[in-house]
Amino acid sequence: MMRQYELVERVQKYKPDVNEALLNKAYVYAMQKHGQQKRASGDPYISHPLEVAAILTEMHLDESTIAVALLHDTIEDTTATRQEIDDLFGEDIGALVEGLTKIKKLDLVTKKAKQAENLRKLLLAISDDVRVLLVKLADRLHNMRTLDHMSAEKRARISEETMDIYAPLAGRMGMQDMREELENLSFRHINPEAYETVTRRLQELSERNEGLIKKIEEELSELLQAEGLTDAQVRGRQKKPYSVFRKMQSKSLSFEQLSDVWGFRIIVNDIPSCYRALGIVHTRWRVVPGRFKDYVSTPKQNDYQSIHTTIIGPSRQRIELQIRTKRMHEIAEYGIAAHALYKDRDTVSGDLTRTPTSNAYSWLRRTIESLAEGDNPEEFLEHTKLELFQDQVFCFTPKGQLIALPRGATPIDFAYAVHTNIGDTCVGAKINGRIMPLVTRLNNGDEVEIIRSGIQVPPPAWEEIVVTGKARAAIRRATRAAIRKQYAGLGYRILERTFERAGKTFSREALKPVLHRLGQKDVEDAIAAVGRGELSSLDVLRAVFPDHQDERVTVKPSADDGWFNMRSAAGMIFKLPERSKEMAAAEQAEGPEALPIRGLSGNAEVHFSPAGAVPGDRIVGIMDKDKGITIYPIQSPILQKFDEEPERWIDVRWDLDEANNSRFMARIAVSALNEPGTLAEVAQAIATTDVNIRSLSMGRVAADFSELQFDLEVWDLRQLNHLMAQLKELPSISMVKRLFE
Repeated sequence: MMRQYELVERVQKYKPDVNEALLNKAYVYAMQKHGQQKRASGDPYISHPLEVAAILTEMHLDESTIAVALLHDTIEDTTATRQEIDDLFGEDIGALVEGLTKIKKLDLVTKKAKQAENLRKLLLAISDDVRVLLVKLADRLHNMRTLDHMSAEKRARISEETMDIYAPLAGRMGMQDMREELENLSFRHINPEAYETVTRRLQELSERNEGLIKKIEEELSELLQAEGLTDAQVRGRQKKPYSVFRKMQSKSLSFEQLSDVWGFRIIVNDIPSCYRALGIVHTRWRVVPGRFKDYVSTPKQNDYQSIHTTIIGPSRQRIELQIRTKRMHEIAEYGIAAHALYKDRDTVSGDLTRTPTSNAYSWLRRTIESLAEGDNPEEFLEHTKLELFQDQVFCFTPKGQLIALPRGATPIDFAYAVHTNIGDTCVGAKINGRIMPLVTRLNNGDEVEIIRSGIQVPPPAWEEIVVTGKARAAIRRATRAAIRKQYAGLGYRILERTFERAGKTFSREALKPVLHRLGQKDVEDAIAAVGRGELSSLDVLRAVFPDHQDERVTVKPSADDGWFNMRSAAGMIFKLPERSKEMAAAEQAEGPEALPIRGLSGNAEVHFSPAGAVPGDRIVGIMDKDKGITIYPIQSPILQKFDEEPERWIDVRWDLDEANNSRFMARIAVSALNEPGTLAEVAQAIATTDVNIRSLSMGRVAADFSELQFDLEVWDLRQLNHLMAQLKELPSISMVKRLFE
């Protein structure tokens, strides 16, 4: 267990002007509060905060963060209070300790909705001060190192949580060494058999090639020094078990097929030396095509910089090389913890609250911003996890702005990354000056120009194409808004008609005072609820006019518009068929406008009856709660059961483009002789009229006759009638009729 003076000495090595009094006070306070508490392993509990502090000293963090690490369990596990820590160490450290206490209570491996909400809380806590994340990751690392003393079930649960959330989060913050260790420790408990197998094979390989890494290090060092890079350092290492296992899984390779188990780093003093070293290595050994990446000129989102290349090395095997400066190496190991802001701040005040300007923290900030976008918790969890695990490609706008995207991203992702409004109005894209499909996957260095339209609404199908959480969230919002708009338009027409029947005039202003009675937040929500069938238009009418009595209002026709009454048909009015076209047009203009089929077939839930309907049929729509609108031909017998519910009836008309190429379903019944060849004869007749058979069922109705039921796909009523006439002329057919539900 680390002693008090050892902790101070650790910090003094990289920060000579350390505030020793703060560290000593935190050490003694934590020791007193934890007292005789024991961990599951039997060790004194104080050993855990001391080890967490030791991990943070390896990252060269300041004394305030080290003090927080020493105190991070005191509020939850001892008699310490927030007020007491504020009084002794200041409100800044007290707030951090309390934030860590709240995070410790989160259980990220639970039911999906709760897990998502807890992840929100975790990221929000981190956004206040990044030191919360650094201490939490160090806390998790030490817990993973000592996980053997837990039950098997708890080991698996904690390891899954670490692999899903904390390891990728460490990677996003640029802390690659910590990520690798967290992944390996988790891998060991999640899949122990695979861990043991890969570890054993790596050990065998290492023994079989004993001295190879040292030999390659020496050859590379001699070559670089001979070319004038005397300060270059070469370090080789074998890949970690989880990294090897993940590559075997993703590439579907066996262990024997892996050719790059070793990696080497060349560390130089400055950026020009990086490219000079690259030239020296490439001149001496052959390069493996397609394995070169320059993250120096284009850093990753987590600030990682390095040149990656793969060569056929001295011993004729593949060697992965990473070439970087000392500063780049420090950032690659410690990520955001190595940022200059943490080392060049006011050492007197110890102020660590200013936001780092690193790209890694910018990603975290953007993720936090998505919390305010209105998505449900499950969507947020899905998007955050997705972005935690994605590798990246880098593309450019026509003006040269760099946009980082996950690998596999499309121009749609690019458009939403630039701005949500650009994504919503995107209709096409030019990639490197050529118009390309929106489903094209982007590559590093692509220049992307988005083509926009002011009337575009993102199709729901885009959600299956994009890979970024921001794009998916925006498409879902736009889809919900479009559906809500259409339902609101439908609801408005329903309410207008209902109020008109009652002799009232509908207006949006009339709904505002009664929203609380309807259980709706605003006027548009109430109108959309009527359109969806969730709220009855009669209930809205009664809410606005509580004294209204349900009775039908007789519309008195004028003498000159062609309408007349018949005493024998009370309650009905008629119009002569000889009315002029001008009068019919005027009637259509004054009456409630029917809803066009084409206008509703996008996002609104519109269905045809099981027996279908075709252009040319007189049709009507029935509003059904949770199902939207069902379209029936006016001859359908089922419509009789809706006679007493007039508010559910929707006027619908066909509104198809002349260039329409859609077929519509219709159902017919055919009585035919039960003899060989009849079915083939009927099918041939159907085929010759360009009608498609969707399904067919047969039933025997008599010894000599069978009934065939066809679901057909036709262009319109004229084609259907022509087919039925053709079938009736066949000698083997006794009856043809259309079926309605």
